[in-house]
Amino acid sequence: MPDATRHLTLANGLQLTLRHAPRLKRSAAALRVHAGSHDAPGKWPGLAHFLEHLFFLGTPRFPLDDGLMRYVQALGGLVNASTRERTTDFFFEVPPSALAGGLERLCQMLAEPDLAIERQRREREVIHAEFIAWSRNPQAQQQFALLQAVAPGHPLGAFHAGNRHTLALQDAAFQQALGGFHQRFYQGGQIVLSLCGPQPLDVLEQLGRQHAALFATGEHVPQVVPPPLSTTTAPLVFTHEHLPTGADQALELLIACLSDSRPGTWLCELRQRGWLQSFKAEMLYAFAGQLLWHIDLKLSADACPDEANALLQGWFSFIRQAAPEQLNSAFGLLQHSRERSASALELARRDSTGQPFAKLDAQGLRALLALLEGLPGREHGQWQLPVVDPLLMADLPNASPQPLPAALNVSNQLPGARQYAALYLRWHVPSPLRQRLYAVLERALHPLQERCERVAVQLQFSSAGEYWQLRCAGLPAAVLRTVEQALALLLKPPAASWLASSLQPAVLIPIRALLKQLPDAVLGATPAPDPACTLQQTQLDGLWQHSSWHGLAAGFDGAALNALASALQHCPGQGAAPALPPAWAKRRWQHADVPGSEHALLLFCPLPAAKEAAGRLLAQLLQGPVYQRLRVELQLGYAVFSTFRQVEGVGGLLFGVQSPHASQAHIFDHLLTLLRQGVTLTPAARQALAGQFDEPAMANAEVAEWAWQTHLATQPGELDELRGSILNTRQADLDQLLSHLLDQGATWLCLANAAAPDASWQ
Repeated sequence: MPDATRHLTLANGLQLTLRHAPRLKRSAAALRVHAGSHDAPGKWPGLAHFLEHLFFLGTPRFPLDDGLMRYVQALGGLVNASTRERTTDFFFEVPPSALAGGLERLCQMLAEPDLAIERQRREREVIHAEFIAWSRNPQAQQQFALLQAVAPGHPLGAFHAGNRHTLALQDAAFQQALGGFHQRFYQGGQIVLSLCGPQPLDVLEQLGRQHAALFATGEHVPQVVPPPLSTTTAPLVFTHEHLPTGADQALELLIACLSDSRPGTWLCELRQRGWLQSFKAEMLYAFAGQLLWHIDLKLSADACPDEANALLQGWFSFIRQAAPEQLNSAFGLLQHSRERSASALELARRDSTGQPFAKLDAQGLRALLALLEGLPGREHGQWQLPVVDPLLMADLPNASPQPLPAALNVSNQLPGARQYAALYLRWHVPSPLRQRLYAVLERALHPLQERCERVAVQLQFSSAGEYWQLRCAGLPAAVLRTVEQALALLLKPPAASWLASSLQPAVLIPIRALLKQLPDAVLGATPAPDPACTLQQTQLDGLWQHSSWHGLAAGFDGAALNALASALQHCPGQGAAPALPPAWAKRRWQHADVPGSEHALLLFCPLPAAKEAAGRLLAQLLQGPVYQRLRVELQLGYAVFSTFRQVEGVGGLLFGVQSPHASQAHIFDHLLTLLRQGVTLTPAARQALAGQFDEPAMANAEVAEWAWQTHLATQPGELDELRGSILNTRQADLDQLLSHLLDQGATWLCLANAAAPDASWQ
């Protein structure tokens, strides 16, 4: 059944978009202001981004500890904002019952912000810390360099992030510009508000009308049309001028064609020649008929760039000659699959931009033709449009009745009616060739992962310690077809997968690099010696013979489980029970060698499975104080978080900080001081956390992941039991848990990009 939508214009000029989607478990709001960094006075770079930050610092009506950020986080929701060149977006996702509270806080903080000078001073330092991290990030600098290819005088080539020097708080002219920007653009005529959830349209409309009325009445402010982008000479950067409305959606269709790596496409041709390392196409800028987009193509060392470019132009020429209706029909099936798999937040954000998951309308098709005409092209290569991807088929694969393998557990936590299924398979791989063969299998799965990404299926293959793990999640029929193909590739990788890859992994900021290493650290894994030998299929066959596996399925109904049983007949390895989760006796500090000059630390405090409820409640109560003290008051950096995290079946408190100036030892001391201050339990906090573990209020992926981590912990568990344990937790339980954590014998893990500060750490 398709979603029901409604579009309204309120009396104050605000555009209200509503979507009723009964299948959703959460609700979301996305508010787009048609003003961004290019609309701010050129004298004050970063003003628009700075204002976005100030909104989240609280108001007299909703102070920081009851503002949108804390409100949403306390409910286990998602919240964020983004300042772009011509737009600024604010968005959050919460349980349906909390949509009204979140919307009230969002509209109030944007319509009536507190711009007091003291909070400006504090937040400017946060902006400056972001600027420093941005200036040191290779990926950010690469994108900035791409924008420098436009014509001189175009605002894309200017600096807009803001820092301590461009945000002249003491200048009266700056303060006047800040207030004037807010008054000019944060009014009804400039705003689109999108609400999405399982609520009826009339309920969503009532909420939208009630809270959006807080914005002042206004008309749409014409934004200044920029000078021409001019034709760039940068490789694989494409500029267009005077495109009709709908060009950004037309580009989405074109990128879908470009990213298809099935037989007959240019990516498949590059891969068959052994040239393709990675591909990504993205829009960099779209406004007033101008469009700038880029193809990030990494080729092998022996590739011929000129021939690769000729093949790309040949593919462009082929696409240009194809029937637009045929392209659009295939694109419509793809968009339908994405819509069915999208979260409330994804749907709300798409609606707020005026780009729902749908095929192109007549205007979009005209924009597509204009876009294609502006691309280089020539006759080169042999091409064909692939048939409809089987992963888009909604019916289950044919399968004869089969018993489920004994090594597969089936979780009842996620009802089959959710139309979301997740399968986890985990192998214990004791072979010394484990890491080298993992790289072979990674390459083998990569084309399938590309296909999955296009059709909104999650396929992940990971390695930690002596374990390999495959996770596949999405619409049940797509998951079943994906798993069948993935297992075949794991058993017998294509010949090209055995060729070594020279591609370097993406450079992550230090805190993200530490998070990537956390599973290995929890398992206590150390790098194994790498035997020098030529890899071949017989070695992989031998590895599978000596490997064992277990798994978990969630969200499959009876018919889907039968099809899954058939697919798992070809699962490599021997079925076995899961091993006990890792444990260590003392606290330890692990030095991780990761790129980046800023100081970063993860503190993981594991807890017994019986303490999960108290641990989650403690983490919930610490979240606000950690953010307030470390990010707002001490201004250690912009990357500050605290949460409860389950890693490799081990649950515990996880704190993370990245700072440009505070050392890892000082970060640890600040965290220790906060823990010593304790927390105060309130019935409201307890009730709110318990509500997060009511299955209908949880995201499907969260339910599946919780079930999997509980399975890894070898602890039987039900969400109802966890919810009950949270409601029965008392202040004394939290005090006792904190006392245990602060004891000298506590089993802490510090993962940091520095050596331990003293010998007391193992």
